[in-house]
Amino acid sequence: MRNKKWGKVLLPVIVAANIGVVTMILSSASPETKEIIVERETRFEAPELPKTVSFSGEKMPLDRFYVKEALDRELLSNVYFHSQTIRYIKLAPRYLPIIEPILKEEGIHDDFKYLALAESGFNPRAVSPAKAVGFWQFLKGTAMDYGLEVNAEVDERYHIEKSTRAACKYLKDSYEKFGSWTLVAASYNRGMAGVQRQMNLQKQEDYYDLLITTETARYVYRIVALKLILENPEKYNFFVPESEKYPVIATKEVEITGSVVNFADFAKEHGTNYKLLKDFNPWLRENKLTYSGRKRYWVEIPQL
Repeated sequence: MRNKKWGKVLLPVIVAANIGVVTMILSSASPETKEIIVERETRFEAPELPKTVSFSGEKMPLDRFYVKEALDRELLSNVYFHSQTIRYIKLAPRYLPIIEPILKEEGIHDDFKYLALAESGFNPRAVSPAKAVGFWQFLKGTAMDYGLEVNAEVDERYHIEKSTRAACKYLKDSYEKFGSWTLVAASYNRGMAGVQRQMNLQKQEDYYDLLITTETARYVYRIVALKLILENPEKYNFFVPESEKYPVIATKEVEITGSVVNFADFAKEHGTNYKLLKDFNPWLRENKLTYSGRKRYWVEIPQL
């Protein structure tokens, strides 16, 4: 049964708390930002769709109503998922400087960094229900096909740099097959065989005109929506000061030259602790490492 007394007490508290938050924000905001906040405080608005938008240099056909509405759906979903989207904006400065140079070096369009965001939310430890792992959400078999080591002690799907290079190899193989970066992105979600099967069945070569599983049908639009927001967050009413974004943490590389019996001891020997060692090297899956000498390993030691 609803407690009317508590309802009367809590409602003013909630209202007062909300007013307090708005007041705190307004006190430190610029005049332009204050105007926007005051104007939008009491109403929700649909985000404005761009007149033109592209993914990896390929123009999205917004003149088709179903394409326009699909992008609108993903913008709405991400613009109004405030906590998640703000976290993405905060995390971007920490992880984009790692993957952007690799994409450039490998000849992959910069827009694919937003594919990594769509896949994992910039979480190096992300694990999907299907057991896809890491920044780029590799399944075990695919990861090993593309040169990543996966075993009980080492799982390079959790290694940001190495998994990014493996993802680039996959993306290039897919582009060689499809000749379209949009289809490449779709194939990253559905698999090359899955996309090709639907293309053959429907006699259709345009992603935007394929009838495909809901997740893949929304996939490219979600990537593009994330791109639009992160490239211009203020346009979508996200105001995150630079001081509140997460910085890159300086590290030094230490080569492992023999078997490690206990990483807690190893961490102490190198001026850190077990937690931080594992935080910065999530690809180390056990408390030890058997070193055969056939492969060299480096770990990142945070310089705090």
